[in-house]
Amino acid sequence: MTLTLNKKNYLQLLDKIEIIPKIIETEMEYEQYLAVVEKLMSKKNNRTSEETALFRLLVKLIEDYEEKIYNLEDWSNLKPHQMLQHLLESNDKNYSDLLGIISDSIDIIISIINGEISINQKQAKKLGRYFNVSPNLFLE
Repeated sequence: MTLTLNKKNYLQLLDKIEIIPKIIETEMEYEQYLAVVEKLMSKKNNRTSEETALFRLLVKLIEDYEEKIYNLEDWSNLKPHQMLQHLLESNDKNYSDLLGIISDSIDIIISIINGEISINQKQAKKLGRYFNVSPNLFLE
């Protein structure tokens, strides 16, 4: 499918969203791009050609960043609780940040992080949303 773009409309769209699409280099840029993609996703079939082109570009840039940062081959030997530990550390979070997300009990959260309790599917989905990763990372 070839999109016909209006250069003026595309530039106005970029001005409106206040980002310049480029290779993502920081977590902050990543979060900004994700926010724009979510807004464009919510429009579903009501996107203009320019919005669709930007959406597709940002999705590609996000995928490239995630592949670089979250290269699963490097982590294929990690157990789910180790993956959780890594994501907490790399996002400058600690176990208390997970209160209300995977449990209301700090003891259960600590047991999960230490690998004493397995992460269930419901918790994996919540963790996936929280960290913007696949919930499968948290399941054995």
